[in-house]
Amino acid sequence: MAQQHRTDHLLDRVGPRLRATRTARGLTLADVSEGTGISRSTLSRLESGKRRPSLDLLLPLAELFRVSLDDLVGSPGTGDPRIDIRPLTRGGVVHLDLGGEGPVSAHKTVIPGTRRPQDRVPDMRSHPGREWIYVLAGTLRLVLDGHEYTVEPGESAEFDCTLPHWFGAGGPQAVEYLGLSSRSGERVHLNATVPDPSESA
Repeated sequence: MAQQHRTDHLLDRVGPRLRATRTARGLTLADVSEGTGISRSTLSRLESGKRRPSLDLLLPLAELFRVSLDDLVGSPGTGDPRIDIRPLTRGGVVHLDLGGEGPVSAHKTVIPGTRRPQDRVPDMRSHPGREWIYVLAGTLRLVLDGHEYTVEPGESAEFDCTLPHWFGAGGPQAVEYLGLSSRSGERVHLNATVPDPSESA
């Protein structure tokens, strides 16, 4: 009876974990549906808890998100503190989920360099939460709510993700940066190097 209760509790947590994993990767339900063959209505019911997850649904989701099945469902860990990092590549951009439980998750992103950065048309996106980034290498081109900034190695930036934003390379060298994402919208760093757009309007 106790084991069944633990199983039910674990399955009840899968929906929110699926939604958090998807949004942390910047994917829509349509993106996930295309990548897994699972209908958007089924995915929506899984995330809302209206449908119980099954192995035939969880396996393609774990493969798309590049996480283990245990990580996807949040099963108890074995005590090994190491994180199994599996790169996810979309459009030449490499994303590495560095882990993180609760309201804040960590990730590393590598964006290919370009010799003509101004030719890249920003694909602006917005979503709930707050983002803090720290550039490791290359020049990051950040377009935020109609304003453009460059963030150099050793510099950081923080902003509200509900503002339309886009990241790109600011030169021929690939850009590498670390990021902390707060899904709840809470600040994840004390200072931001990106000014408030309203101040420069």
